[in-house]
Amino acid sequence: MRKFYLDHIRQATVILVLIYHVFYIFNGVGIPGAVPDMANIPAFDTAACVIYPWFMVLLFLIAGISARYSLQRRTERQFLKERACRLLIPSTLGLFVVHWITGYLNIKLGGGLAYIPAALVYPISVISGTGPLWFIQMLFLFSCLLVLLRKIDKRDRIWALCGKAGLPVLLLLFFVFFGASRILNMPVLTMYRFGIYFTSFLIGYYIFSHEAVVARIEKIRIPMLCLATAGSVLYGLYYGGSDYTSPSCLQSLPTNLYLWFVILAVMGCGRKYFDRETAFTRHLSEAGFGIYILHYPVLLITCCILHDYFALPAIWNYLTALTAEVIGAFALYEIIKRIPVIRFLVLGN
Repeated sequence: MRKFYLDHIRQATVILVLIYHVFYIFNGVGIPGAVPDMANIPAFDTAACVIYPWFMVLLFLIAGISARYSLQRRTERQFLKERACRLLIPSTLGLFVVHWITGYLNIKLGGGLAYIPAALVYPISVISGTGPLWFIQMLFLFSCLLVLLRKIDKRDRIWALCGKAGLPVLLLLFFVFFGASRILNMPVLTMYRFGIYFTSFLIGYYIFSHEAVVARIEKIRIPMLCLATAGSVLYGLYYGGSDYTSPSCLQSLPTNLYLWFVILAVMGCGRKYFDRETAFTRHLSEAGFGIYILHYPVLLITCCILHDYFALPAIWNYLTALTAEVIGAFALYEIIKRIPVIRFLVLGN
């Protein structure tokens, strides 16, 4: 039976990604990638700071749960073939079709076009056009590693053991995240946090794929929601205005304690209140992956136009960018899904 609350959490997280990227692209705290010389609203930097520690961790955890359910209906070979089409193709060949635009505009905004020979602009744009596709690149890698782990544990003993996790174990898992946050982090490309994201994926697969475990979390949803809400306020007050992507922030004990409260609150409340489907949520679930894949080039194009041709007040830059990003990504998805070869290269289906 399909777990609709997982779809809703995934959809809500994708929406958060779209909102976060608007905040990020106008950030005023010195995080690389912002559009230069654009007006900034500090409160939105604080909002981005509050979102950043946990939203991608949550997305990987949901992906781990989904991988478990997927492998219950598919062989490992079928699973990897599907993941290769769905994840690997868009994050490699898709760069040549759409996402070179992301690379090109980043080069343009950084002033690099003046130094790159014309013949090399497109290939360099392709190579540097990954943008948010780093998520599906890592997800494909984690899926391959998961298949290897399953071959080692052919009797599924680890998964069965993890189903016995009680509330004390679940609450103490934040120490696992704290340790994982400090390993396998790439320099410069700070989004590639292999340690914590792979840990989140495995915890989703081995622990949160058990309905009994999520039922236990549901029972403490209100205390976790209170702690997550209080934590978001305190976290914003403490880290707001700073580089919230820095190792000193992301690898701290308070950050990982806060992100774990949020994840437990989201999972518990999601199962209790949002385990139902409507026509709107069904369509959003179908389009969510495509919108995630396509939103960033649309956002960058919008911001470049705002930068080059307009001088709007800061709030209108934010609102215009967000509106154009949502509508443009959805429209582009609806167009591309109707063009067979392009659909395969960009969306993997």
